Amino acid sequence: MGQTINVNAENEYRRWKETIKPGDELYDTLADFPESDIPVYFSSRIDFGTAGLRGIMTAGINAMNVYTVVQATRGLADIILDGACEDNAVVIACDSRINCELFTKSAATALAEKGISVLIFDGPRPTPELSFSVRHYGSSYKGKVFGINITASHNTKEYNGYKAYAPDGAQLSPEQASRVSHAISKIDVLEPLHGSFDEYVKSGIIKIIGSETDEEYMKCVLGESVDREIIANSDLSVVYTPLHGAGYSIVPEVLRRAGLKNLYTVPQQMVLDGSFPTVKSPNPENKEAFELGIALAREKNADIIVATDPDADRIGIAVKVGDEYRTLTGNRVGALLLEYIIGAYSRSGGVLPGAYAVKSIVSTPLADKICQSGGVQMYNVLTGFKFIGEVIEKKEKEGNHGFVLGFEESYGYLKGSYARDKDSVVAALLICEMAAYRKSVESTLAAASDELDEKYGFFREIVRSVNLGIANGEARKTAIMGGLRECPPTEIGGIKVVGVRDYLEPVAEGTDAVPLPLSDVLYYSLEGGGAVVVRPSGTEPKVKFYCMVSANDAEQAEIAVNRCCDDMSARLN
Repeated sequence: MGQTINVNAENEYRRWKETIKPGDELYDTLADFPESDIPVYFSSRIDFGTAGLRGIMTAGINAMNVYTVVQATRGLADIILDGACEDNAVVIACDSRINCELFTKSAATALAEKGISVLIFDGPRPTPELSFSVRHYGSSYKGKVFGINITASHNTKEYNGYKAYAPDGAQLSPEQASRVSHAISKIDVLEPLHGSFDEYVKSGIIKIIGSETDEEYMKCVLGESVDREIIANSDLSVVYTPLHGAGYSIVPEVLRRAGLKNLYTVPQQMVLDGSFPTVKSPNPENKEAFELGIALAREKNADIIVATDPDADRIGIAVKVGDEYRTLTGNRVGALLLEYIIGAYSRSGGVLPGAYAVKSIVSTPLADKICQSGGVQMYNVLTGFKFIGEVIEKKEKEGNHGFVLGFEESYGYLKGSYARDKDSVVAALLICEMAAYRKSVESTLAAASDELDEKYGFFREIVRSVNLGIANGEARKTAIMGGLRECPPTEIGGIKVVGVRDYLEPVAEGTDAVPLPLSDVLYYSLEGGGAVVVRPSGTEPKVKFYCMVSANDAEQAEIAVNRCCDDMSARLN
C-alpha cells in the first residue's frame, strides 16, 4: 500500500540510484530493479497508519527498508519532542524477521541523534512484552515513554513492518498516527543517519535491556492465572512451536514456571529464522503451520498443540480428537477462554465487581451470549487491539478493575492490564490451564467446544479476503466500499438484512463503551442474530469480510455461513 502523493516514479528511482552508494544493502537491488516495479515502489509513500508500516522489503518509498524505517522514526521523534518535557524515551523490540536487527538499530540511532533516550532489547521479544515495557518504564522518565516494534506479525518472509506504541502501551490512535504521518511527509527519506549505534550505546543514550525486563513481564503474566494449582497437579501433555519466532524462550519458561511437566517443543521450529523454512506462512491461523507440531504430538500422545506467530502476539491451538488433531478458530478459542475464566471465578466465589470483557465487532456473537449468561458486560469495539486497550484504560480511570478478557477473532487475546496489546504468552498459560481443568473432570477441549454449541446455539464464522494487488489496491478498495454504500444489500446468502451500521457515520453519544473513531467499516445485522462485516485491510491491499451466523444445528449453521460467504465473494469480486 502507499499514500497518494505527487512523486514522479522515474525521477525518485533515479534519485535513489544516485544517492545510494556501493556497500549499501540496497545498491545491488536498485541496479537490477524491475522496470515494471518502479511505479509500484517509487510513486507513493508507504502508508503510516494506526498499525504503523508494513510492506515488502525492497528499495523504494513504498517498501520496508532502512530508509523508510529511519524516516518513520524521525517523524515519530518530532511528535515526541513536540511536548514540553525533554526527558523522553522509546523502548524498541523486534521479532526474528530478516533485517530486524538492522531496522531496530537504525531506529535507535535515529532517536538518539534527536536526544531521545532509547531502551532496546538484546534480542527478539514478544510484541506484548514491548507493550508491557512501555508501561513498565513509563515512571522512569519525566517525559513520556513510547515504543517501536519491528515486526510484520504473521506475514510471509518477504515482509517486515514497524509498529509504534503510545505511552499507555497501546498502538497509536488514529489521531496520533495522522500526526506522525504528517511529520514523515516533511522528512527526506534519503537523509543519512548522523552518528552510529555503537557510539550512542557508549554514551549511554541507548541502553540495552533484557532478562530483568523479562522477569517483570513474566511475573505479571503468571499473576493472571485463575487456578494456580491446576497445571501443576495435572499430567497434561503439550506440544509448543514458536514458528521460528520470538515466543521461543518466554512461552516455554512461563509454562514451566506454572508447573507444566510434560512440555515438548518442536525442535526444527525453535530456531530463530526470518525465512521461516519449515512453513509456507508462519501463521497459526493456518493448519499447515501445525504439521510438524502434529507429528510430534502424535509421537508424544499430547493433549494439545500450541503455536505462536513470529512476534508472539497471536496464538493458535490444535486439540486431540480421537487419534487426530483438530485446529480451533480464533473465535472458538476466545469463547472457550471466556467460558473457562467466568466459570473459574464462579467456582471460587463469583466474578469481580464490574466484570466486563471486550471484543472486536468482527468477533463471534457467541461471546456476547456467554457474557450475558455469566453476568459479565461485553463491549464491542473496532478492529485493532488499541481499541480494546482504550476500554481498559477508561474503565481503570473510573475505578473499575473487573477486566475479564479481551479478544479478536484473528487469534489475539489478553487477560490483565499490564499490557495494551494481544498477548500469546498469557493466552498460552490460560489455554493450558483450561485444558488441564477439562482433563481433571475427565473431559477435553474438543468436548468443551461441543458443549458451547449445546448450551448457546451453533455459531459459525468465516473470514475471507479479496486480494486487490499492490498497484491499484487503494483505488479498488475505495470503489468496493463506495459500491456497497450506494447499493446496500437487502439480503445476504438468503438471510434478510435487518440493520446496517456505517462506521463512517457518527452515532449517538453513549452508544459505545468509548467513543469510536470514524472508520471505513460496514456492519450488516442479519435476521436470526448473525452479521456480515466488511472492511478494507489497514496493512495490505485487501478488503476483508466476516460472516457470522447461528442456527439450530451444526449442519444448518455451516450451510448458512458458507452461503453468506459465497454471496459476499460474488458481490466484491
